[in-house]
Amino acid sequence: MRILVSGAGMAGLSTGITLGAAGHNVTIVERATHLRVNGSPIDIRGEALTVADKMGVLDAIRDHRVDMSERIQFVDAAGATIAELSDAEFNDSPDDTEIPREDLARVLRDALGPATTLTFDDSIAELHDDGDGVDVRFASGKHGRYDIVVGADGMHSATRGLVFGPENQFIRHLGFYVALANLPNCAQPDRRNPMYNIPGRMAGIAAYRDKALGVFMFRSPWIDYDYHDLAAQKQLLVDAFAGHHEWKIPELLGAAVSEPELYFDSVSQIQMPTWHQGRVVLVGDSAYCASPLSGRGTSLAMTGAWLLAEALRDNSHDIVAAFDQYEREHLPHVTYAQGTAGPGGDGLVPATQQEIDARNRRLSALTP
Repeated sequence: MRILVSGAGMAGLSTGITLGAAGHNVTIVERATHLRVNGSPIDIRGEALTVADKMGVLDAIRDHRVDMSERIQFVDAAGATIAELSDAEFNDSPDDTEIPREDLARVLRDALGPATTLTFDDSIAELHDDGDGVDVRFASGKHGRYDIVVGADGMHSATRGLVFGPENQFIRHLGFYVALANLPNCAQPDRRNPMYNIPGRMAGIAAYRDKALGVFMFRSPWIDYDYHDLAAQKQLLVDAFAGHHEWKIPELLGAAVSEPELYFDSVSQIQMPTWHQGRVVLVGDSAYCASPLSGRGTSLAMTGAWLLAEALRDNSHDIVAAFDQYEREHLPHVTYAQGTAGPGGDGLVPATQQEIDARNRRLSALTP
C-alpha cells in the first residue's frame, strides 16, 4: 500500500521502519526542516527492547546508551546533596536503556529502508477519506493519494485535529508544566544531575557526555496559550519562577530565555476511545501520550508501530480489522504506561516544603 506518515519523531520514524520493512511504500512528511531532537534523553523499556531488536536497531541503541538516571541528586540552596533518586524508583528492569534523543533519531532515520521516503518542511493541510483512499493536500501545495494515513505528529497532532476534532476533547492535564533548555557553557565534571526544589517547582541540570540541559518543572492548572508562540512559552516559565533567586535558578532561566529551541509544554496525557477513523490511524503521542512522567512514551511509540505493521500484515484485505487488532493488542501497554505517570510529579515536584522534606527523608533512608 501507499502509506503517508505525518511526523518524523520517534513514532513516525519507527512507523516508517516497520511499514517499509513490511513491503509498503511509505512517505514520512515532517513540518520542521530537520529532525527535532530538543529534549532530554529517553528510555527504551520492557517490550520495546524486544521490538527494537526485531526492528534491527537494538545494538545501535545500546551503543549510544547513557546512564543519567543513576546520577539524579536533590540539592539544597548551597548545592549540597540531600537525597539521591535511585533508578529502581522508575525502571521496569535492569535492561532498560537510556539514549540521547538526538542519537535515537539518527539510529531510526538510518534504519529507514529503501521503500520509505523522508520529506522535511511540509505537512498535511487537508485530507479527504472517500472510503477507498485518502486524498491529501500538503502545505506546500502538492497533492497525493494514499491507502492509509498515519498520524504520528505528537501530543498536539494536527492529523488528529483534522480527523477526530479539537484537542481539548482528548487531553488530560496532569497539573504540571515542563521546560528544557540547552546549557552550552555548563560543565558538570562530577557528572551529577542536581535538582533543586522550592514548593511546587523544580529547577535542575541534566548532564550527559559533553552536553547539559536546564530542566524545569512547575505545578499549575491548565494554561491557555499558543504552543507555537515561543515568546509566550518563555514568559510563562519566567513567571513561574519569578522572585526566586536561590541556587542556580537565575542562571538557568537566563539560558532558557536565550534558547532558540526551548522545549515547553504541559505534562498531559492523550486519552481517546479509538485511535482510528476510516483509513486514518494514530500512533505514539498523538493517540496515547503517557506524559514525560511515565518515561515510556518512546517505548509505546515503537511498540505501537510494530503492532500496527503486524496487524496490517495479518489483515491485509481488511483495514478496519487491522486497526481493531492494533488497538486491542496495544491497549494493555498504553493502560499500564499511562497509569505509571501518577506518582512521578509528586516525587519530583512536591507541593509544600513539608512534602519536600518527607521525600528527601524517604530517599535518604533507601540510599545504602
